[in-house]
Amino acid sequence: MKWFVIAYLDPGSGSYLLQLLIAGLLAASFTVKSFWRNLAGFFTRLFSKNRRDGKTLG
Repeated sequence: MKWFVIAYLDPGSGSYLLQLLIAGLLAASFTVKSFWRNLAGFFTRLFSKNRRDGKTLG
C-alpha cells in the first residue's frame, strides 16, 4: 500500500517557520544568560561575604 501526501507550503509558511526558529534561539539564549548571571551573582555574594567577614568555609 502506497501513501501519497499532497501538501502545499507557500512562502509565508517558510517565513513563519524561520521566525519561530529565530524566536526560539533568542529565548534560549536569554534564558541561559539569565541563569548564568544568577549563578555567578550567587557565588560572588557567597565568597565576598566570607572574605569581608574574615570567615572561612568549613
